[in-house]
This record gives sequence, structure tokens and C-alpha cells, in this order.
Amino acid sequence: MKDSGMHKNVGATAPRDPHFLPDGTLAATHLAAHDWAASALGAPATWPAPLRSAVSMVLDAPVPTWLAWGEALTLVYNEAYVPLLGGKHPHALGAPLQQVWGEVWPDVGDLVAQALSGRSVYREDLPLRVNRNGADEQTWFTFSYVPLRDGVGAVHGLMCTVWETTAKVRAQQALEEANRALERRVAEVELREAQKRESEERYRLAVLATNDAVWDWQLADGHVVWNRALGALFGHAEAETDAGWWLDHIHPEDRGRIERGIHAVIDGGGTGWSDGYRFRRADGSYADVFDRGTVLRDEAGEPLRMIGAMLDLTERNRAEAALRESERQFRTLFEIIDEGFCVIEFLDGPHGPLSDYVHVAANPAYTANAGIPDVVGQRVRDMVPQEADGWVETYRRVLLTGEPVRFERELVRTGRYLELAAFRVEPPERRQVAVLFLDVTKRHRAEQALRELNETLERRVADEVAERSRTEDALRQAQKMEAVGQLTGGIAHDFNNMLAVVIGSLDLLARRFADSEPRAARYIESARDGARRAAQLTQRLLAFSRQQPLKPEAVDANRLVAGMSDLLRHSLGASVRLETVQAGGLWRSHADPNQLENVILNLAVNARDAMPDGGRLTIETANCHLDENYAAAHIGLAPGQYVMIAVTDTGAGMTPEVLAKAFDPFFTTKDVGRGTGLGLSQVYGFVKQSGGHVKIYSEHGQGTTVKVYLPRLTGHAEAPAPAKSAGSLPLGDAHEVVLVVEDEPGVRQFSVEALAELGYRVLEADGAAAALELIDAHPEIALLFTDVVMPEVNGRKLADEARRRRPGLKVLFTTGYTRNAVVHNGVLDPGVQLIGKPFTVEALAARVREVLDSDG
Repeated sequence: MKDSGMHKNVGATAPRDPHFLPDGTLAATHLAAHDWAASALGAPATWPAPLRSAVSMVLDAPVPTWLAWGEALTLVYNEAYVPLLGGKHPHALGAPLQQVWGEVWPDVGDLVAQALSGRSVYREDLPLRVNRNGADEQTWFTFSYVPLRDGVGAVHGLMCTVWETTAKVRAQQALEEANRALERRVAEVELREAQKRESEERYRLAVLATNDAVWDWQLADGHVVWNRALGALFGHAEAETDAGWWLDHIHPEDRGRIERGIHAVIDGGGTGWSDGYRFRRADGSYADVFDRGTVLRDEAGEPLRMIGAMLDLTERNRAEAALRESERQFRTLFEIIDEGFCVIEFLDGPHGPLSDYVHVAANPAYTANAGIPDVVGQRVRDMVPQEADGWVETYRRVLLTGEPVRFERELVRTGRYLELAAFRVEPPERRQVAVLFLDVTKRHRAEQALRELNETLERRVADEVAERSRTEDALRQAQKMEAVGQLTGGIAHDFNNMLAVVIGSLDLLARRFADSEPRAARYIESARDGARRAAQLTQRLLAFSRQQPLKPEAVDANRLVAGMSDLLRHSLGASVRLETVQAGGLWRSHADPNQLENVILNLAVNARDAMPDGGRLTIETANCHLDENYAAAHIGLAPGQYVMIAVTDTGAGMTPEVLAKAFDPFFTTKDVGRGTGLGLSQVYGFVKQSGGHVKIYSEHGQGTTVKVYLPRLTGHAEAPAPAKSAGSLPLGDAHEVVLVVEDEPGVRQFSVEALAELGYRVLEADGAAAALELIDAHPEIALLFTDVVMPEVNGRKLADEARRRRPGLKVLFTTGYTRNAVVHNGVLDPGVQLIGKPFTVEALAARVREVLDSDG
């Protein structure tokens, strides 16, 4: 739709349109003053012929008419349309149609588009809410839209003929409402008539069917008509009586009151009366009745009839009396019983239907049993919010199923245990549950204590059985270890005697021939090496059997471990990293430092062998307290304070089967030739002999930890004597006489020859009896050198007797197996000098010289 191309002069020969002046301007008064040049249409003189023709048609129309032309749908209308615009005129002239009627555009926009598409539109009584004078108003319009075309048929706008039908529509609506009101009135009248007929029929049927004695009293003549219930209830056969008969049958004490009350209603203009009294039956007895009646009056208000019904209350009164007595008894019981009692009523709440309840009744014992006062009116979710869900669920199940329930539960808020019984209050529509409960906290706690006692007893019995089993196992193990220890100790003793002969003889050979015979020296040294290794083996056997003599001292384990660092690193090799974790403030222990070093070295070498591909070895020290429970589980272990030395590796670990045999002598998992099976046995023997404890913790594939516990030194221990520097072999002279006492001939011969080789004059005896004779015979004897283990009289008893005879006599003991003669609890007796078998000539020379030179 465009205006261009159509702004042409219509020509001089065309007849003049009366609506346009010669200069082309509009003649109509309401249009002439408008500045059309400022509008989208431009000055009227430039308007195209189709538009001018359409404008003329609009102005000629006798009814309200307008047109909208061009893309903006610019508005032109006649004077008949001005009143419909209201306050929109004259601003609507030359304005876009949508701007003028924007408030109704949602209702007419589609209709306008339809007309612009070339189709005419007609609407009758279309409701539109318009704004014409600054306020919205409801209106109705009938109109038609016609498309406006140019000479070739193209649509350039539309023309509308319109009538406002608001008054007509409103009049029609008022008429329709009046008709509806009339119809309603007629319907109401018909309904009342029908209801009247229905009411009279219901009354007739009710009189026949009711159990009440219905009466109809004609006030004019006092005639009273009764229904059949008069005979059924009170035994009277009369169907009709007068008012006097009725009054005569009222109890004398009630008659005056009833007569006055009825006449007060009748004479006072009232309509309804009711009262109770005693009515005489046909048998002369009186029934309790409740009577009520209604006065029927004429239009002037005069009383015509009084219709009523007499209800026999005798049975109901009896029932109510019985109920009151029952309630009195219940209330008495409610007040005096020891059990708590309450009635709860379920409510709908934020958590859903029946999700809360309120206490509607509670007896005094409620507080005594539950410990919560003033519960009536309280909701459970306010009383016990943390535990409300459980209580609601239990009682809701009772309400919904009707099945009573008995249960026991703790009221967490007060910590009391309650025994409860709950049942539904009928009918279910009341949504109530009654609860009877008793505080059983003391009983519950007693039962719980009894259960705990039984459980404790059961555990104790089980623990005692297990402990007995462990004790028996440990005892068997200890007996086995003791038996093996005694066996190995005996073997070691005999072996040491043989080794003493071998080593001593080799030493003598070396002193006499090795310097001149190099080949003999090599053979002798090889034999000595084998003998020394055999001696080490016997030392381990003695260590396991706890029969090696110990020289305990005050030991600082931190300093001892630190001093072994170089030795340990050399023994472990480059592939094993050594770490030490030393405890601050470490207690001192009382142990033989040399043997403790052997223990740590043994454990370190074992750990190295468990890590063939390298790993980490950690030596840790700590102060520990082993309590009575731990000590009770380990036979022979005393509770108390211990110094702990732990050796941990990252190696292969042990299986449970290997771990069970780890301390057994000669048990080893190493290849043949790589281990004697005595390393851990020696550790076990030393620790036990030192009064300590050893424990292995290991898991296959996870490494091993061996913990050695040595008793804490709590008193003062003498400091160890400084070691003497090694020098030349100490010798004796012929003035120093040594008595050798040895029951083993080979050992005795070696000892005699060795001492003689060292320059001493030597006497010998094969037992205590011969020795004592020599002591008595040779007062020049300076030293008694005696074996400890001998038949009949051992070396210790011999020494005691010799010193009794010769108080100043010096004694040096030798043994390969002490049997507690000079060693008690693993420690040399005070003042005892000892050299263990086997010994070398050098060791014998040093030890003899040391004893002879001592002050003791």
C-alpha cells in the first residue's frame, strides 16, 4: 500500500466535488481547519482520485463513518463520527488508526488486517473497552469494514461504517435480567408450594413413624389429638383427649410450672416452648419426659394450634446416670492409679496427614512416670522434637489398624524407660489413641546390668579359657625351650672341654714350631680358625640355654648403638641403608654390653639377609612400660619399665609358620651353609637371661620388626673398668705356684703345660679331694685354677673349702657350662673370677696374671 504514483490532478473537465474547494482544500468545517500537509496524506489538493472519492463517500454518509488510507492508515471521518470519539477529536484527524484506537487494537487489529487483504468484515454488538474521555468504559459497537481500492483494484485502505450499540445492548441485558428474575420468582413460589405439600406429608409420616408422643392441640376448643406412641410409651389407649386430661397426668409438683410456661408462650406471642416434667403412665408410675411444642398463629397473630412431641427420657436418664457413675469411677481411677495415662488426638501437620498429635487428657501419674509436666494441649513435635517421628509412627499404626500394641521404649528427653500399652478410641473418626504406661527405668537398668554382668562373665570365662590356652601353649613352649636349653648346655659343656684341648694344643704347637715351620704355621692357623668357629657355636648354644656368664653394666643403649654404626654399615653393605631413631631422655638398662652388641649385630645381619635386593634397616630406641595385662600374656615377664631396642627391616617378612619357630635352635630358612639357626636363639637366651623380653612382629612381604625389652636400671651401677691395653704376653716365675684342678685329663694336661710354658710352677689334681690334700701340703700355692663342673664336689665348693683353710688364696674358675655354681640369674657372683672354655694360651696368661695381681 503506497501513496506514490497516485497524487495526480483529476483534470479540468471533471465535475467539481462539493466537498473540495477550488483550491483543493476540504470544505467540511471539522476537516478544513486541520493541517493535512503535516499528515502522512499530505495536502488535500495532492490526494489521488480514489482517496478523494472515498473521502466524499465518508462525508456523504448519514451515519458515523471513517476511512483509513495509506501505509500509516491515516484517519479521516465525518461529523457523525465525532461523538463516538469523545475526547479523541480533533487529534484523531490525520492520525494513524492504531494510535487513535490503541486500547482496542488487540480486539480489532486482525479484523483490520482482514479488510486490507481485500475481504469485507461485519461485526454486530462487538464488546470493546475504550478510552474516550480520559476513563475506560465498556461499550458495544456494530460496524463493517470495506477495502478501498484504486483504479486497478489494489487495496490502499479501508472504510468503516459504525453504530454504537451500547445503550441497546444494556437495555437488552436489563430485559434479560428482569425476565430471569421473574422466572426465579415463579420458581420460588412453585418450590414453596411443593415444599409445603412435602412438609405436610413428612409431618403425617413422621407422626405415624416417630417414637415420640406427638400431640396436636386445638387452642379454640382444647381438643388434643395424639399419635399411637402415647399408648406405646405410656400405656394410654386414648387417641384424643382434652387439654385438661393432659394437665391432670402431669405430676402435681410440675403441673403449675408447665401450665404457666405454656400459657406464657401462647399469650405472650411466642412460637416455641419446651420443658421437662414427670408424666403419669397408665399403671400410675411416672415417666421422665421432655416436651416441646410450636404455636401456629393466623395472619393477625392469634394462636390457632399448638403442635408438639413428648419424648420419654426415663431410659436415657437411667443411662446417663449410669454413665455419670461410670465416669465418676473412671475419673477416680484416672486420678489414683500409679500408671501414667493419656489420650492423644492426631492432627495433620507440615509433615503430612496424621503427622502430629496433641495430648487432650492426662492423669496426675503422667508426670510421675514420664517426667514431663503439664502435657495437656502440648504437641509431641514440640515436646520431644528429636524423637517425635518414632512415637507418631507407633501410635499412627494403632489408629489406622485398630490393633492394640504393647512395647517398651526410652523417652530420650527424660532418660526414662517406659512400658506402654496403646489402643484406639472408638469411633476411629475421633482420631484418638489412649496410652497407659509405667516407668520401668529401675527394672530396665537392673536387667541391663544383669545382661552386662552375664556378658562380662561370659567374656571373662572366654578370656580365662583363652588365657589358659595361651598359658598352656606358652608353658609348653617354655618347657620345650628349657629342655632344649639343658640339652644344648650339656652338649656345649662337653664340646667346650674337647675344644679346650684342641685350641690349647694348637696354641702350644704354634708357640714351639710355627716360627720355624711356615707350612706348619698355616696348618695350625687353619685348625685354630675352625676351632674358634666351633667355640662360637658353643657360645651361641650357651647363650640360648641362658648359661653363659654375663657381666652386666649400666648401659646407655643410644651410645652403644651409635658406637656400632661403622661396624653395622660395614656388615650391612652398600645396598642396605641404615637409619637410627634414638629416643630423648632414654633410661639406662642393666645388661652385658658385649652380649648386647652381639644381639644387635645378629639382628642386623638377619635383616640384611632378608633384603637381598637392598632396603632400609632402622634401629630405634624408646622408653616403654609393659603393663600387667601384657605381662600376664607372656609367662615369666614382670610388668614395669623397660628400655626398648627395635630392629626393623623392609625385607620379605615371615609367614605365621616361620614366625612360630623363629626362636627354635637350629631352625633356619637360609640355604645350607649360610646359617646355623642359632642367631635368634642366642638373642632369645640373652634377653631372657637378662630379665627382659623379646617380641617379633612380621608379615609376609611386609618386613619384620624385632623388639628387645631390657629392664630399666633404677639404682646405681658401678662404672665398667677401663680396658687394659694389649701388650706382650704376661709371664710368671717359678716362685708363683698354681694348682690346676680338672677332672678332664686332656684339658688338665693342656692347662698344666700352658702354665708351665708361661713360667709358673704347676701342681695338678683330678678332683676336690686330691686338691685339698695338695693345698694342705703346699702353703706356697698362690692360685687355685679349678674347673667348675666336676663330679662329687664342684669347683665352687672346692674354692669355698680351700679359702676356709687358706683365707688369702686366690681363685680362678674355668668352665664351659656353669650350672649356677658361680653364676646366678645369668650374672657372675660378686668376687668371682672366671675364664670360659675353650681358651687360648694368651687369654689364660692374661687372666692368670690379672687375678694374681689383683687385691682381692
